[in-house]
Amino acid sequence: MLCRMGITAEAGNQILRDNFAAWVLDLGLTVEDVGERSAVLRLPWSDRLAREGGALCGQAMAAAADTATVIAVAAARGGYGPMTTVQLSITFQRPALGKDLLVAASLDKIGRSMAFADVVLTADGGADPVARASTVYALLG
Repeated sequence: MLCRMGITAEAGNQILRDNFAAWVLDLGLTVEDVGERSAVLRLPWSDRLAREGGALCGQAMAAAADTATVIAVAAARGGYGPMTTVQLSITFQRPALGKDLLVAASLDKIGRSMAFADVVLTADGGADPVARASTVYALLG
């Protein structure tokens, strides 16, 4: 049951543990902050996620952006409910080298059946985005 009262960061971390595939959990994502219609996740730096040349791979960043959107939707709805990605578009702006990424998802619009979000990924301590994503979710329950 959903109640429009928001969630805590710990509740967001529980949503991750309870609802995401093992390979997503292997990314080491943690929920750092949750707002009424937003969430910030940390994607920890790992050599396992780096590609040739030492940059964090785009697949890990895309998965982190997608996951942050789920937590932002859960925050707006007061809890987790079934949903699925309809669209994910990501633009990589600079390499992510040797630093954790902060993945900030903010809902532009949420209705009864769809949610739209913008996601900005920045290196921890940095100001300029590493990547920007746009996501759309179908709300199934």
